[in-house]
Amino acid sequence: MNPAPLDDRLPRYQRLRDDLAARINRNEWRPGEPIPSEAELAAHYGVAIGTVRKAIDQLVSDGVLERQQGRGTFVRRARFNSSLFRFFRFQSESGERRVPKSRIIRRRSVPATSAVASALRIPVGEPVISLSRLRLIDDVPLLAEEIWLQQSRFAKILEIDTAEFGDLLYPLYEERCGEVVVSAEEILTVETANEMQARLLRLEANAPLIVIERLALDLERRPIEWRRSRGPADRFRYHAEIR
Repeated sequence: MNPAPLDDRLPRYQRLRDDLAARINRNEWRPGEPIPSEAELAAHYGVAIGTVRKAIDQLVSDGVLERQQGRGTFVRRARFNSSLFRFFRFQSESGERRVPKSRIIRRRSVPATSAVASALRIPVGEPVISLSRLRLIDDVPLLAEEIWLQQSRFAKILEIDTAEFGDLLYPLYEERCGEVVVSAEEILTVETANEMQARLLRLEANAPLIVIERLALDLERRPIEWRRSRGPADRFRYHAEIR
């Protein structure tokens, strides 16, 4: 495939970085796959290897690519499930760290409210897919989640049997809809459980909840998914490594 025309107003390495990013976003190289070598890219674009290396350095810094010693440079596969381990203790009774099981409670198409439209950057009233999901360890509910997706980009989600969703949604988005989550922004707040949330999480009414609001983005920083995850405050923890 011939390289796309590059914007002459930008430095050459920045133009190359943007073109490589666009090709990754088009799934020419998928998460976990290697990109061509620096020498191959230099020949393809007709630039010096130093220019290619600087462009790749930027994409590595952005978290889009990762270098693997002796193997090459790969499209980075995001590991967003680990963020929940920073906030909640997902362990069995024996103390074993576990990935929670997921259960879709409800799936429907609804008009975007003003809050959903603002988060996904779409017009109010545009159709969105609304998912309600429980995450459990040993059949004990630990998180209740509300998830919203722009329907025009995720229409296939409405056709899939919910039993096929699996425990992680981002691989499903990639495999069925061609949408790849590259980064996310998270906000933590505190609220009390309403009647429905208390019932889902088997808590007393007005029990304190931690809310993790996450906006997932693609490589061009367009919103892919907006979700709110609620869990009991007594299971909350915060871990940060400071250097």
